Amino acid sequence: MKKIRKFFGSLLCLAICCCMVSSSFLQAEAAIFTVDFDLESEGVVLVNLDTGIAVFEKNADERLEPASITKIMTYVVVCDHVEDLENTKTTVSANINKELTGTGSSMSGVIEGEELSILELLNLMMVPSGNDAALVLAEYVGGGDWHKFVDMMNEKAEELGCEDTHFANPHGLHDDNHYTTPNDMVKITQYALELPEFTKITNQLYYTLRATNKSSEPRTVYSTNRMLNQNIDNGEYYYQYAQGIKTGSHDEAGYCLVSTAVKNGYSYLCVAMGCPYYDKDGNPNHHGEMLDSRKLYEWAFENLSMTSVVAQGDPQGEVKLEYAWNKDTLLVEAAQDFNTILPKSVKASSIVVTTDLPESVEAPVQKGEKIGTATLSYAGQELTTIDLVAAESVERSNALHTLSQIESVVTSKWFIGIVGLIIFLVIIYIILALIYNRKKKKLKKVKKYRRM
Repeated sequence: MKKIRKFFGSLLCLAICCCMVSSSFLQAEAAIFTVDFDLESEGVVLVNLDTGIAVFEKNADERLEPASITKIMTYVVVCDHVEDLENTKTTVSANINKELTGTGSSMSGVIEGEELSILELLNLMMVPSGNDAALVLAEYVGGGDWHKFVDMMNEKAEELGCEDTHFANPHGLHDDNHYTTPNDMVKITQYALELPEFTKITNQLYYTLRATNKSSEPRTVYSTNRMLNQNIDNGEYYYQYAQGIKTGSHDEAGYCLVSTAVKNGYSYLCVAMGCPYYDKDGNPNHHGEMLDSRKLYEWAFENLSMTSVVAQGDPQGEVKLEYAWNKDTLLVEAAQDFNTILPKSVKASSIVVTTDLPESVEAPVQKGEKIGTATLSYAGQELTTIDLVAAESVERSNALHTLSQIESVVTSKWFIGIVGLIIFLVIIYIILALIYNRKKKKLKKVKKYRRM
């Protein structure tokens, strides 16, 4: 019997240890809108510059030839490598006109041997779209080799996140390996807008170059951007709210335009590419890229407005709260404001808010602690995702926490199984003890009978 007791005692200790072990384990991306008019350009993007949100797109990721809007990237790379634009000077080499002879290039009229500042060359490149000025700048920054400058352009494009862009030259003349997309041009232009002198230069109707060592008289060059000048083409393309930026065109690229417009406190950037260069009869086409841009600007200014969708601190739901005394739920709120561009007819209540919250959270919780997220959508398009945070601080009740731990142990499969095992062992023990006692009594009777 002592052996049986010892055996079951060991099993009981083992079961208790298992219960203790099991207990320790238990502790352990803008809504894109539609327009009601046709566009001639192959690829278009309209971006609200106040928010960075694209509000209209057409073939925004299609690879297209950029023609002279390439020069926006040329401007970027020059500014990245030249600190003092006004006082840094270079001399026009003999290679420039040789490189461009017979190409039908737009020229700014720089002269071999002429000494010009980088700032002057940037004006000559951007205002009249001078391919010659672009090559002078590329040679200077490229250490005498404009091909090295082109490598810098491609490196910068990669740095800016342009995944479908490759440049083959600094001016935009046709090359099968020279392409970008409207979306990539948005990225490049947004960067350029922050650079010194960029907006001032690109919004000029004309630029007058001083007398130089090769020219005794100042000379004036004129902008190729008809949106800025009401005196060209009877004002057909003029738009009073337009500001810059760069035109581009050749047979393969068609007409291209990057521009901005500002009205009533709103700013927009439009990239229009691939407008047909010739009409169906083979004649030079009108500037559909400018008409497209103007129509989009007018549509945006007339129909879109900034809307406050969510304000910081706005309640966004509740989540079950554990281990808090006399409090079952925790209120969550928006961690930040969210404003976006929406049609004026759309109310903030039309925005669908989809919350992602846990089934419950455990106290203690600190006010402002992230609990989950909310995704805001309009017309099936995801606008943004914001954090949801605790609206208040809640202390933990140690008594409730302890009771909960005990309950979790008692109701766990491990515990129930171990208790069942203990009960089973106890029953077996009792049965064996009864059997043992019966045998013991029977043995006593046998011994007593033998003595008689």
